[in-house]
Order: sequence, then structure tokens, then C-alpha cells
Amino acid sequence: MCGICGEYRLDGSLPELNHIQKMMEKLQKRGPDHAGTYSDGSLAFGHRRLSIIDLSEKSNQPMVDMQHSLALVFNGTIYNHPELRKELKAKGHQFTSTGDTEVILKAYAQWGTDCVKHFMGMFAIAIWDMREKSLFLARDRMGIKPLYYAFTAQGFRFASNIQALLETPDIDTGLDAVALHNLFTLHAVVPAPRTILKGIRKLEPAHSLTIKANGEQQLQRYWSLDARRPAQQLSDNEWIEAIHEALKTAVRRRNNIADVPVGVLLSGGLDSSLLVGLLHEIGIEDIRTFTIGFDDQPEERGSEYEYSDAVVERFQTRHHKVHIPNEQTLKRLPEAVANMAEPMFGQDAIGFYLLSEQVSQQVKVVQSGQGADEVFGGYFWYPQMQAAYEQTGDALESFRQFYFDRDHDEMTAMLTAEYISKDFTADMMRPLLETTQADEYIDAVLRADVTTLIVDDPVKRVDNMTMAWGLEARVPFLDQELVELAATMPAHLKLQENGKFVLKKIARGLVPDSVIDRPKGYFPVPALKFVRGEFLDFMRDILLSQQCMERGLYQRSYIDKLLNKPEAYLTRIKGSKLWHMALLEFWLQTNGL
Repeated sequence: MCGICGEYRLDGSLPELNHIQKMMEKLQKRGPDHAGTYSDGSLAFGHRRLSIIDLSEKSNQPMVDMQHSLALVFNGTIYNHPELRKELKAKGHQFTSTGDTEVILKAYAQWGTDCVKHFMGMFAIAIWDMREKSLFLARDRMGIKPLYYAFTAQGFRFASNIQALLETPDIDTGLDAVALHNLFTLHAVVPAPRTILKGIRKLEPAHSLTIKANGEQQLQRYWSLDARRPAQQLSDNEWIEAIHEALKTAVRRRNNIADVPVGVLLSGGLDSSLLVGLLHEIGIEDIRTFTIGFDDQPEERGSEYEYSDAVVERFQTRHHKVHIPNEQTLKRLPEAVANMAEPMFGQDAIGFYLLSEQVSQQVKVVQSGQGADEVFGGYFWYPQMQAAYEQTGDALESFRQFYFDRDHDEMTAMLTAEYISKDFTADMMRPLLETTQADEYIDAVLRADVTTLIVDDPVKRVDNMTMAWGLEARVPFLDQELVELAATMPAHLKLQENGKFVLKKIARGLVPDSVIDRPKGYFPVPALKFVRGEFLDFMRDILLSQQCMERGLYQRSYIDKLLNKPEAYLTRIKGSKLWHMALLEFWLQTNGL
């Protein structure tokens, strides 16, 4: 896990090496163990390393393969690199390191741009071909690893976060109206390739981009998720067993492919508790677990210790419990926002940030339960959408009424005319929900969630907040083979018993019943949901600041309406609309925009 950056000049000039240094400074937290640069004519790379696999200097980056005239920077983990190494050795390739980085280089030498089809893992990759003078970039299938880029008058720059690119000149920092609509409609999700800034884009998951010396660009999709039933029908028990085996394989991969200890972020919910149970089931004895809690509010508890404690007692894990008082949450909130590559509305971002600080003092890698709800139908709105569709047959309307944070009419009341013109989000979601690669409506919904929406929330949130402390988060529920299998599974095995039926069946007898039978929980940070006291003062100061007023993004009447009743305006999935507005403005101010 690392931070990567680079510049490719297309105007005949040489890259500015000070651009690379400035970008690397903004990536230092992602890779505290080593820094390296590489340049070759019109191309320059920068890399910050977090040492996880092959801790020796042989796996430092940028990595250069003079035999094949290639250079590489890479962020992520290739879980099947031992198998690929064996296959490539049989084809005559020789290796000097034991890590996954060199495997990527040899795979590119062997298969060219098709190499990504062979990789199983999470990755953002940039490869320079010295002979062809071409730059190849690729992002993993689920978009777990970020890859931002910008085209300028001189050429092309890329980095692991937006802040690194903002350290360089000639970036258009105007706000993107389409992205704004997505952001406020889909609770902070701005699907690739857009970002909130006009001049910065992100590579889409499961895509590669090749840029040639003449400026020609080749964007290719190398994978697509098929959510249709297999030709060979399975019984319910056969499906449950198949998912169980795929889960054990996913957990084993993410535990074993590391040369450092691996822990688990244990929330007390079914997903993370099941990860602990599966680790025990595959024979891992020294399991390290980490839990965080916050102060209660009258309406909501701030911790789920009773459930995580039951899991710890069952499996006798080496457990670390962290409690964060409200005053500490507000004090540290600006740090968390500063480490957001893009604005994030999720109340648990500060939670993951503060938990990661503590966890990073104990381990460098953790497994986390993100993705289980989207892959296995765990959220309460999925059955509501399915029922609505069965009545109306309207794919978009059945989704919108249970998911969109604001309808388009409310968006026009919130944003000034410069930033709102049409219902961009509806136009984007309609083809995703009407795809031919899904048998049933709910299959299409889950497919859209897994391939498009989850990438920005919560996957990006977890990556940003853990990497802010040099901590690698691995997400077994987004294992490629598991996701592909689950997408073809009959819907009733997901939606029964209020969702995640198959996971509950696997967990029964393995983890405590209290965890399985509890109501669906969410990472609780009540102070950011029930806005009052110092938190309300904080948000009021941001929204009434001179910078916010001069920006002219929000209509003043809408701000006043929310400030007059700060706890009255929640989204359909119970997020604070006031917090959404304040967070975006604070993120812009934090980044000097």
C-alpha cells in the first residue's frame, strides 16, 4: 500500500521535478517507509512506500526493469502474486524480489495491457514503456485503490489523492455542476470519472488508460460484473456452502499475503464479527481486533461494545477498545477532513480516522467489513425498492424514492442557478438500473451499488482514513471471485430476514447469536447526526462565513431554513442535510479553494 504520482509531458518539455516532490509531500502519510523518484525524458514518477510484502529494499519503488525497458509505481496488493510468479517463471521470467510489485512488471512484459485481467486484488498502477514512450494506468475492478489525474496544457499528471494534484499549477479548480448534483443526491458519491473539481478526474474502476507520446488516449474496460443466474441451478444449501467457501478463501488471501501482522476492525456488527469467526475457522489463532466508541446522545448510543465484547469473548482475540469523547471528535474533525481526497458525508469518517490512528500503532494491515451490505443486500431500503418496482415497474423511481438524499426540486432550492440546470443524477442512474446484465430488478440495484456507488462511499472513505495513518485496509467482502459468485445468487438468499440472509446462515453457530439477531447497526457518531451545541456552532460558522457567502454556491434562504431547525432535516437514510452542506464548504476551505 503506497502513494503514487507522476507527470508525463506531451509538449516536448521535461517534467518539473519539483512538481513530483510537492506531490510526494502530500502522499507521505500513505507511505511512511520509503520515498523514491524516477525520470526518463518526458516522464517522471514519485512513490511513497508502506512496506507490507517483501520488506527489503528490493521491493522499493519506482521499480525499473531494464531488460524489458519498463518502470512502474504501484499502490495496492496483488493477492495472487505467488501463483502469477510461478506461471511467469515457467515462461522464462526471472525475479530478484519476493513481492508483488515485480510480478506486475513481468506480467506487463508478458501480456501487455491485458496483464490487469490476471491480477486479483486492489491496485492503482502506472507503467512507463521506455521504448514506446507510452504511459499505462489501471485501477482494480472494485475501485478500492484511488487514481486521480489531470490534463494540463503541458501534459498529464496523476496521484493517489486530489491534494497532491492541487500542489501543482494549471489545475482548473472550478466546481463541476454534474458532480455537485451527484454529491448531494447520492450522499457524497461522485461516480468516476468526475470529481467535484472540473480539472481533476479519476480513473474508473475496472478500466485502464494508455497515453501515447502523440497525446492519443486509449480507455478500456477490462472487466464487467454479470448479475444473471448461472445455467446450472443450485439449491439454497449449495449456494450457502459455495458462498461460505468463497468467504473463507477471501479472508485467507487477505490474512496470508502479508509479511506483517493483520488485524480486524471489529464494529460489533455481523460483517466484521463474521470476519473474526472465519479467521478462527481457517485456523488463525492470534487474532487482533480493534473497536471504537463515542459518547451517547439521548436519541442514540455512541458505541456497540456489548456486541464486539461478545465476539472478543467467544474467540479470545487480542482486543483493543478505543473511546472518543465528543469534545475530542470536534477537535480532531478538521484533521479527518484534511485527509479526505474528496468530500465525504459519512458520519463514520471521523470514527475511522481516529480508530486508524490507534490501530496503526499496533499493526500495519487490517481486514474490514465494508461491502457486505451492498454485495449481500443488507440495507433496509433494498426490500422497499424491490416492492416499489413490483408495483410500478419504474426502475429509476423505485430507486430514487428510497435512496436519493434530495430530489431535484430540492436541489434547485439549495444551489444557486449557476450550479443547477437538470437532473444529472437521474440521467446517470437510469442506464445502471436498466442494465441487461441483471436478471431481476434487485440484481441491477446491487450491481449498481457494487460497481459504481460503493466505490466512493464507503470504500474511498475507509481507504482515505486508514491510509492517513499508514494503515492498509483490506476488504474481503469485495473479493473479485466472491462478488462474481454473489451477483449470480438468487435474490431471496440476500433479502430474506431483513437482508444478508446467506451471511446470517453462515454465521449461525459460528458467532454469538446476539450479533446475528441484533437490529441492523451503523458506525455510530451521534454528534454528527443530532446537530446541537458546539457541533451546531461549528457548522453555523462555516455556512455563514464570508468565504461561503462569496462562493455563491448555496441559496441563503435554504441555509437559513436548515439552521433554524438543524435536527429537522434528515435524508432518507437519516443523514444530516446541514452536515452535508457544511462538510463540502469546510472541505473546500481546508484545501484553499
